[in-house]
This record gives sequence, structure tokens and C-alpha cells, in this order.
Amino acid sequence: MAAFRVTYATLTADDSELQSAYTAAVAQVRSGLGATHPLGIGDEERFGDTFTTVSPIDTTVEIGKFTRADGEDVDDVVGTARRARAGWAATPWELRCDLLDRAADLISERSVIDGAALAWENGKSRLEAIGEVEEAADLIRYYTHAMREHGGFSVPMERFSEAEVTSDVMRPYGVWAVIAPFNYPSALVAGPAGAALVAGNTLIIKPSEVGSLSGHLVYRALVDAGVPRGVVNIVTGGADVGSALVHHSGVDGITFTGSSSVGMSIIRSFSTAHPKPAICEMGGKNPVIVAASADIDLAVEGTARSAFGFGGQKCSAASRVFVHESIAEEFTRRLVARAEAIPSTSPLEPGGFLSPVVNQAALDRYDAAVADARHTGEVLTGGERLTDDHLAAGNFVAPTVVRVPDDSTIWTTELFMPLIAVRSVASLDEALDLSNAVPFGLTAGLFAEDQGDIDRFLERIEAGVVYINRAAGATTGAWPGVQPFGGWKRSGTAGKAGGGPYYLQQYLREQSRTVVVHD
Repeated sequence: MAAFRVTYATLTADDSELQSAYTAAVAQVRSGLGATHPLGIGDEERFGDTFTTVSPIDTTVEIGKFTRADGEDVDDVVGTARRARAGWAATPWELRCDLLDRAADLISERSVIDGAALAWENGKSRLEAIGEVEEAADLIRYYTHAMREHGGFSVPMERFSEAEVTSDVMRPYGVWAVIAPFNYPSALVAGPAGAALVAGNTLIIKPSEVGSLSGHLVYRALVDAGVPRGVVNIVTGGADVGSALVHHSGVDGITFTGSSSVGMSIIRSFSTAHPKPAICEMGGKNPVIVAASADIDLAVEGTARSAFGFGGQKCSAASRVFVHESIAEEFTRRLVARAEAIPSTSPLEPGGFLSPVVNQAALDRYDAAVADARHTGEVLTGGERLTDDHLAAGNFVAPTVVRVPDDSTIWTTELFMPLIAVRSVASLDEALDLSNAVPFGLTAGLFAEDQGDIDRFLERIEAGVVYINRAAGATTGAWPGVQPFGGWKRSGTAGKAGGGPYYLQQYLREQSRTVVVHD
């Protein structure tokens, strides 16, 4: 099958050939769903008790049965990765780069079929699903590029005498675990996995339960590219498996993407006998500011795409919008109309934008937020489950716009649903104060034509990723090598962003070497 390149910023760059290929892939993937998948521990494919996942698009469709790892499996996978670490660390970094580039190429070659699998698994629209798989490949490529750009991170240093040979090198930690989320089950496995592996660490992949199939597809690409089994491993299961990896003394580093509460718990508990790196991306409560000078049509489109794309289930999704009082009513009217114009086309079909929420817990959370908004404020549009025709079997809810009082938890709680709160403000500074008045600091967007407004926003906003006048997404749509993605404050631990020039170094530790040569 031909490979097609789609990114989040070029989602309209499709054609009839791409659509036909994807339609065929949707049917092909559907015919193979429901299989049983093992753990991958070294050379062993280990089967055992399983859990079953279903598609949020149609909950009668089983995605697969996945082996549930237990404590013994975790001990075994950590032991396997530890035995493989010396050989992998000793593998020339140039060869590691070549193998990871081959894995990225395989992921790209499989982007249409793997994108269809991802869409069945978590409900992403067809072009966003292909885009995510391509992002997975580009993240790996970015880290191999960084390794080559730095010459394997070995730098000659000054010396006190001719007898000394001094150098500064970066070395792998050892065993690295990647605990990934459901919403980007390909990119947020492949990105940190690629960084860990190219740096010379061995790897344990632990996907989200709802992302288990996509996690297996990334694992398969790594193995098919020639990364040795044992160097790369995969275990599946629930939060208990992730917790067992976090608390295992044999895991030397960890990358986690998920909730703030879990991420903060990992930060507090991962290092025991000595400090160990925990790279945690922990979500956001991302604001959009619409200044008096804004192009309203542009602001409405960018806000709607970021608030309602993938059912609001992105850590970068827009969930708060602060609009200057001079244009607040007009903006709100147009945003409501834009939300109501989103077609109810299945995300598996061409033109599908509406995605389901992931599971019953998300539906319940949506119902609770809507009930709170109705009780304390006003639901301007949406607020209902969608059960007509082909949507009836899935977890679909209406894109929702609300007005709520300032003390509502809707302003401060990450909800992960297609719901956005709108508030008027008297000034840009008031909007910035409100934007920054939460513990999170992941993404933020501004719509303004006045350069003074833009400069003021950039000076004051507390967020790791910012966009200005972006119709493709007011707060969403970062791409490796273009927009590094990482959060400030409670949204991230390191202040170094994925897909950016400083990310890979987190998977390495520095060693100063001095060798004195005696005649």
C-alpha cells in the first residue's frame, strides 16, 4: 500500500487516492479485530489471563483480547531488559540510529492501515489518525537526527597536560519504561521509545489499556526494523502494571503521559534509593484569548478545532476562552453556530470530525460537567449524548459551549471532553491573569491583530506551547521539529519539550572522562 504523509497542520492535504486507501484499510482492520495479543518479554510471546477492549465508535466491536501482565511478568520483563542493556549500550550509536530510522520508515509505510487500527481503537478521525501515526515516525526521526547532530554526545575537553586525554560523554541510564495514554497511543509510545532506544537504553512499553493495539503496532515496527527483542519489550494491563514498573528497583528511567494526580505520584515515588529521571507530561487547562483586535472568524475556527477535535480528549485541547467584552457576544454566537454545524459523520468516514469519548467513565464525567453548568450557569449549545442512527452504538456527545460563574470547577479541572467555557473580559491583562491562574501551563492561544497585544501575550503567558492567530488549532497541533511540545508548572516535569532540541538529552546522563597516559 502506498504511504501518504498527513500532518496536523495539513489535514486538508488529502485526495481521492488517500481516501480510497483508508476506506479499504478500515474494512481490512475490522476483519482482523478481536485477536488475542501476548506480552513481548524478550524472545517470548507470553499468553495468560486477558482483558478485552471495545471501540468507542461502536461498543459492540471488540478491538482485541490483551494479555494482562502480573507481578511475575513485570519482574521478568525488567530482568530481561536489564540483561540486554550492556549489549545495546555498547552498540554503536550510528547503528542504533539506522535501526530506529528503519522503524520510522516502517511506521510511515504502514500509516494508512495503522491509522485505521488507531481510529477503531480510540475513535480518532481518519486524517487525525493517519497524522498521529506519521507523527510517531517523525518523532523517532527527530531523535535520530539529534543524536547525529551531536555526534553521539562525545565532546573533547581541555586538558592540563599532554599526558591527559579528557572527554565529556553522555551515557544511557539502563532500563527505561514508557507508560503511554489512550489519546495518542502511537505517537506517545513511539516518541519516548525512540528517544530511549537511540540513547542506548533498553525499553519496556506499557500502553494504555485502550491503546494496547496501537502499542503493539509500534512494538512490531521496532522489532521488524531489527531492534532486538529484549532490548524492546511490551507488557499490557491496567494501572497496577504501570504502578509495578514505577516501583520496581530495576527500572532506571520512566516516561509517563497522563493525569496530573498520577504523574505527581510518580514524581514523588519513583526515586527511592537514589534520584532517577521521571519525565511526566500531565495535561493542561488550556486557554484561548480573543483580543479586541482579533479576526473573529479566525478565532472561532481555531477555537472550535482545538475544543472539539477528537472530542476534546487532547491534553492540549482548548477548554477556556476569554474574549474582550467588545466582541464577546458576537464571538460566542459564532462559536455556538460553529459547534452546531459539526456534522455527525462517523470519524471512520470521509469528512468525519466528531469523535466519541473513550468510555463510560468519560460519558459520566461529561454528564456531571453538563449538569453542573446547567445548575450554576448556562449551556449555550450541546450538553447531550448523541444517539441517532450510526452514533447510537458509540460514546458520542454533542460539542458543548457553556457560561459558568468564576468559582465553577469547570474553569480549573481538566475534563477531557468537547466542552468549552466562555467568559468576557475587560482587557488583555485580565485575560492573562485568568489564563495563568491555574496550576497547569501546557498550551495557550491568542487571536489578535495588534502587535502590542501579541507582544504582551508572549511576555506574560505561562505555557510551554503557544500559538497566535492559528486557524488550524488555537491550542493544538504541535509537530516534531516544528513546535516542540511540553508544559510548564504542573503540566510537565522537565521544561524540555518533546520533538524539540533539548528532549533527547533527558534519556542520557553525563560522564566526564580523564585518562592519563604514562610513557
